Amino acid sequence: MDQKKTWHEKLYCHLGQYFLIDEFLYEERTTYHKVVIFQNSIFGKVMAIDDIVQTTEYDEFIYHEMLAHVPIFAHGEIKNVLIIGGGDGGILREVCKHRNIENITMVEIDINIINLCKKYFPNHSCNAYYDSRLKLIIDDGLNFVKKTREKFDLIISDSTDPIGCGKNLFRSEFYFNCKNCLNKNGIFVAQNGVFFLQKNETILTYKNLKKYFHDVKFYHANIPTYYGGMMIFAWGTDNIKSRKKDLKILQSNIKNTKLALNYYNAKIHVSSFYLPQYILNALDKS
Repeated sequence: MDQKKTWHEKLYCHLGQYFLIDEFLYEERTTYHKVVIFQNSIFGKVMAIDDIVQTTEYDEFIYHEMLAHVPIFAHGEIKNVLIIGGGDGGILREVCKHRNIENITMVEIDINIINLCKKYFPNHSCNAYYDSRLKLIIDDGLNFVKKTREKFDLIISDSTDPIGCGKNLFRSEFYFNCKNCLNKNGIFVAQNGVFFLQKNETILTYKNLKKYFHDVKFYHANIPTYYGGMMIFAWGTDNIKSRKKDLKILQSNIKNTKLALNYYNAKIHVSSFYLPQYILNALDKS
């Protein structure tokens, strides 16, 4: 195989995945990141940041629907949303589908990621950056939640992995300040990687979130792009009832929104909180 036409992920020391490059589109180092974008026959356009796959065209909908719609439908009355990271625009796109949401604040550290994704991944945002409800802030997420006096019903942390500037969004200090930014019954969610290969990161997140929220859980989705098994998402709130929504109520609420969804539905919502025993065992021991 011609090694010049492959790209190798470098998240793990002893194993990884490679992608065949059909067309190389972009490579540059921004102020904060090394960014590579290329075309692959299976996944479409692929973007890697700091040698780790971040998003692809063909299965991004799974990640973005689960990270956005699970907390939105669980809460039921969200008006103000804070998105941390998410420069590709996918989370913003899904949040903007909910017309009852009144204000959306998005804090992204690297304006270059936003501009690149508008160019190479326009379907991720689907013009959501032009939504009148959006307030876009270019800043470090930790710095923003430390200083803001605004309150939110939902905070979505759509971060890179905990390396480089992404480390700030996995620190106990970040979770503490997010808790202080939430309204009563507010929900915090975040991507937390693939547990099978990132067990220590998940356990650390669990311990830190437990300091600040009464109800700390993880939910999951199967996303082909992310090597190593199911991806999990962190969940923190003081309102335990929001995680235990009745299936029929969820089905009715989802139907009433008339959203076009490709992965998320009421049964997926409920079942996503049921984790394999090996994850539960590890969390119980932490």
